Amino acid sequence: MIIKTALCNHFVNWLLKLNFMFEKLFMLVKSNAGTAVMNNPLIAEKNREGVLTDASSSIIESLKGYMEGGKLKDMVNYFQFAGVFNNPLISSAVKRFANKLNNYYGIESAEALKISKALITPTMQELMKESRSEKSNEFSLSSLLSKLSGNFVDMTAVLNNVTLA
Repeated sequence: MIIKTALCNHFVNWLLKLNFMFEKLFMLVKSNAGTAVMNNPLIAEKNREGVLTDASSSIIESLKGYMEGGKLKDMVNYFQFAGVFNNPLISSAVKRFANKLNNYYGIESAEALKISKALITPTMQELMKESRSEKSNEFSLSSLLSKLSGNFVDMTAVLNNVTLA
């Protein structure tokens, strides 16, 4: 019973931290949404919050996909080196979000890709900057990866091994 309770508490804490991270990411997306979403006549006002949520989830899905796909070193390089604009990680998130815009909101593919690039690229660049900032522990790479992996592994040690390799 004690182990079950501890496991439940761990899971609840993980969900709360993941939710907090998702909210912070949502605010980061929203701060970059200007012309691409908020002032875009192709996106109905009633759909804008949903579009921002889909943009946030596209970023998380791409990060998680890289982790689960064994591309941790590529992901670490993306976060460590500034100016990597043609990065496959960004492209993955852009394509995911463009597909959602096309499939869920009926936005034509070329326009969806244009909107997606205008929102996802600067958001991910800002995420990368914040991950290196000493002010923002919430988006540190080890914290981000730990939350995406379920906090079951100390990602600091894993990252140290990846950066040394």
